[in-house]
Amino acid sequence: MESVPPSYKGHRYPVEIISHCVWLYFRFPLSFREVEELMLERGVVVSHETIRRWCLKFGQAYANALRRRRPRPGDKWHLDEVFVKINGERKYLWRAVDADGNVLDILVQNCRDKAAAKRFFRKLMKTTQSVPRVIVTDKLRSYGAAHREAMPSVEHRSHKGLNNRAENSHQPTRQRERAMKGFRSAGGAQRFLSAFSGISPHFRLRRHLMTATEYRTEMSAQFTIWDQITGRAALPTTA
Repeated sequence: MESVPPSYKGHRYPVEIISHCVWLYFRFPLSFREVEELMLERGVVVSHETIRRWCLKFGQAYANALRRRRPRPGDKWHLDEVFVKINGERKYLWRAVDADGNVLDILVQNCRDKAAAKRFFRKLMKTTQSVPRVIVTDKLRSYGAAHREAMPSVEHRSHKGLNNRAENSHQPTRQRERAMKGFRSAGGAQRFLSAFSGISPHFRLRRHLMTATEYRTEMSAQFTIWDQITGRAALPTTA
């Protein structure tokens, strides 16, 4: 699905620099100051605070555009929740992925009770605009109670061993959480992870299943899509 790139009107820096900084921050476990240093090595002087504002303004827009280009999710969804410490308080990160490991939605909540599960189910169906054939969860009873009310026609499979795909999808988040030394607020965690879960997987290919040539070809295609959704592909080329 085609999407209109965001407007960069009023920004002093060109789209090439803005999109590259956003890509660096969401693709690799880097801080804003580390991105600033990498850009300085290339001769581009930009402050870490400017990079932070770019990531807040454009990160979610890029993530949404990438999600719109993905095929519709499969009919088998894997759901899982893990705890995250935010300012010393325990919160819960709910995540849903399809059978291919694509992140469908995430939600940071205070609890993991029935109400929290229902809230996540409804947000998930609203975001994807679809209803699965099967949902796979762990043994948390909140899933069963919420399932009976929110999506009673959907088959529910509850088994710890069946949900490895959802559990494995938390690993990149844990890596970033450590690099960022934790999240400062629930809202900040939700904003970052919403954009991160849309951008980072776009460049995380299953490299172990590809030859080097296949990997480079696929990555080139991913970068072409990135240029299209950020607006870089629309720039005139110089001879």
